[in-house]
Amino acid sequence: MPVNVEAVRAEALFVSPLQSSDQPKPDQVLRAVATALRRFGARGCAVRVAGEFGEHPETAVSRMEWALNVIRTVYPAPVDPAALRPEPALCPEPALRPEPAPQQPLALAG
Repeated sequence: MPVNVEAVRAEALFVSPLQSSDQPKPDQVLRAVATALRRFGARGCAVRVAGEFGEHPETAVSRMEWALNVIRTVYPAPVDPAALRPEPALCPEPALRPEPAPQQPLALAG
């Protein structure tokens, strides 16, 4: 199963001690995410997020929205591999190989 890096970072920020009221600077967010991932690991962060959604769903939703918005602001957007491929109309057709010339039977001397 592929890992959604944005979700992992948001979960790490969610479980960090940073608060939306702190209006953290990008360097604080980077440090908080790194610290949470080192301390709990990606799975540990996910477990803690799930616990908060189970115990405090009324506040967990707004905290996760905040965490996602902050992560999307602080980290650069990933490049979509499809965006790197040129449009089909812009790609020249591959050169066709010419058909080999038909072989003429060798004339026998005689």
